[in-house]
Amino acid sequence: MTEMTAAERVGPVRGRSMEGVVAAWYARATRAYTADFDRTAGQFAARMPAGAKMLEVAPGPGYLAIALAAALARRGDGAVEAIDISHSFVRIATRNAAQAGVAVTFRHGDVHAMPYPAEHFDGLVCRAAFKNFGQPVQALREMRRVLRPGGTALIIDLRADATDAEIDDSVAAGGQGWLTSLIVGRTLKGMLRRRAYTADQFGGMATAAGFPGCEMSSESVAFNAWLTV
Repeated sequence: MTEMTAAERVGPVRGRSMEGVVAAWYARATRAYTADFDRTAGQFAARMPAGAKMLEVAPGPGYLAIALAAALARRGDGAVEAIDISHSFVRIATRNAAQAGVAVTFRHGDVHAMPYPAEHFDGLVCRAAFKNFGQPVQALREMRRVLRPGGTALIIDLRADATDAEIDDSVAAGGQGWLTSLIVGRTLKGMLRRRAYTADQFGGMATAAGFPGCEMSSESVAFNAWLTV
């Protein structure tokens, strides 16, 4: 797949299928990655100015948004909001935040047309969801629109060129049961890797969406893209 065909990909927002029992299963399966969420939240919060307003796009069960809110609370400032296409995830994430004792505003919405004013957030993060967006360049344009000048976005997602061995190692590191590991591994090697992008493809889309800065790195099966406005 070339950068052009990747950027022109248009299709449904696949997150709509993450409802009900599927969303509940995903919430249980991803709870094992708490240490990763905490590490990412700490790295991102360290880049944010005092009183930062942060947005997570497609938070799923809300674990990263909750970790971000906890990191900002330790600093004594800032606020976190999150938006997801799945009604089930909004309910699950809201409940998880209440149980964790942190303040996060979760709302239902579509990344391609987010219900926020322009230049509203200092930081934005999207983890393990970008490959599911039907119009990836439009999604990036919306992310750029809601960020203030000088704002930062972090996109973390599966690399299209991740090998089977890398995926096996990543799944094993999760320390989950054999059945969950089997399902996760097969899903990553199958439909999710087919939807994913290489770092170069993503960089091309970020440029097409108008982001002036894009710093790419790879870690395990994922790429990390730090975008600046």
